[in-house]
Amino acid sequence: MKIHHLNCGSMRTIDTEEGSLPAVCHCLLVETDRDGLVLVESGIGTQDVARPEESLGPDFLGRAQPVLDLAETALHQVTALGFRPGDVRHIVLSHLDLDHAGGLPDFPWAKVHLSEAEHRAAMAAPGAHPEDRVRYRPAQWAHRPRWVTYAQPHGEAWFGFDAVRPLEGLDAEIALVPLGGHTRGHSAIAVADGGRRLLHCGDAYYFHHEIDPDHPRGHPGLDLLQQIAEVDRPLRLGNHARLRELVRLHGDEVEVFSAHDPWELARYAGGTEGPGTNPS
Repeated sequence: MKIHHLNCGSMRTIDTEEGSLPAVCHCLLVETDRDGLVLVESGIGTQDVARPEESLGPDFLGRAQPVLDLAETALHQVTALGFRPGDVRHIVLSHLDLDHAGGLPDFPWAKVHLSEAEHRAAMAAPGAHPEDRVRYRPAQWAHRPRWVTYAQPHGEAWFGFDAVRPLEGLDAEIALVPLGGHTRGHSAIAVADGGRRLLHCGDAYYFHHEIDPDHPRGHPGLDLLQQIAEVDRPLRLGNHARLRELVRLHGDEVEVFSAHDPWELARYAGGTEGPGTNPS
């Protein structure tokens, strides 16, 4: 099995003492032996680039300042790697925020795996949370995706996390790990590749220093964005603590990264200038 790390959407630059880089939409493209291609997160799609006001909305455009480059969309990167779009048979989402679900219309035949709670919240939008109007964009699933949803709290144990759900219909070891707080049904996505395990944490955190087990610290601007978007602060911060413990106890077995941190993507893609692709 081969895993490609992709940047499917550059956004506003993040400034730190480590330098300045654009935020990214860190997606995975997993080549499986029997299940075709599995796309983990879908980033910003071609529809978003073509009609940003309609598909993404003015609030997100002003806040995130996305680059909107067709070359960064998952569809274009899949073909650039020599695959056909139809080879993408499954998409796995941490949640349905617009910068994670934008690529869904580019692969309308694919099965889309996510938690039942997240699907329910998005389909009911706009809901009670003031961010629902911004985060959930029905235009991104107007094509009626082939949803595959997973109820919680049923599931298995995984490195101290409970209710972990392996994906249905796949031989590849990919599972949803409940990691709420950012949205109602937010999940991390665990991918096993031989003896190595990856944990894509979606928007459970934004900045790599937040899960440093010894010296955790946030980023003022990113902390504010997380607070604006959160639906459950105690749960979100509690999951930060759980992730720090995971890194502390199992950092040699599990590689942990989030959706938007460009420094984490650079570990795999060798940089974040334009679309990053690198088989791991």
